[in-house]
Amino acid sequence: MPTILHLDSSILGGNSVSRALSAAVVARLKNLDPAVDVVYRDLAAQPIPHLTGGYVAVVRGGLEAPHDPALRADLAVGKAVLEEFLRADTVVLGVAQYNFSVPSQLKAWIDRIAVPGKTFRYTEKGPEGLVVNKRVIIALARGGFYGPGSPAENFEHTLSYLKSVLAFIGIAHPEVIAADGVNVSSEQRKSSLKEAEAKVAELEMA
Repeated sequence: MPTILHLDSSILGGNSVSRALSAAVVARLKNLDPAVDVVYRDLAAQPIPHLTGGYVAVVRGGLEAPHDPALRADLAVGKAVLEEFLRADTVVLGVAQYNFSVPSQLKAWIDRIAVPGKTFRYTEKGPEGLVVNKRVIIALARGGFYGPGSPAENFEHTLSYLKSVLAFIGIAHPEVIAADGVNVSSEQRKSSLKEAEAKVAELEMA
């Protein structure tokens, strides 16, 4: 049974455009294949702890897990997040842009899946991504206009960052559905969301 991992990162709840878009993407994919299994994680409602030195020492340094209950619990969270990501055939990321980049909640999730030996490795020829044949759809909402040619293009560090991280672990061509200018005006918000939803309707199963 194919599996979709659906993640949301916006802190705005029901007022979030990125949440509306990611939900529309998942609904579209479910409509195309009702048998698909959806695993949902709300990174804002249940945030993943940020990395600690102890966690990195065990996961990336090869040290044995200590008897510290808090660190053991954190290691269990990291393992669950990584395995959840690796099991998914498709990952749908609901992404809000905050202060020109990704929400810290999403960054914390990324830090748990970017693991040497699991999703990438270093070789004599440079880093090599180990995640292949995984589809990623980014449902992105930005308050202003940050696309190519826009006056604020150089301030865009959300989509560029996500593409870099995903390429680093082996996912070179994520699909992007973006709604820009959602804070410019209510009319622009409606227009951008309508355009994005039209792109959602064009999605096909991989």
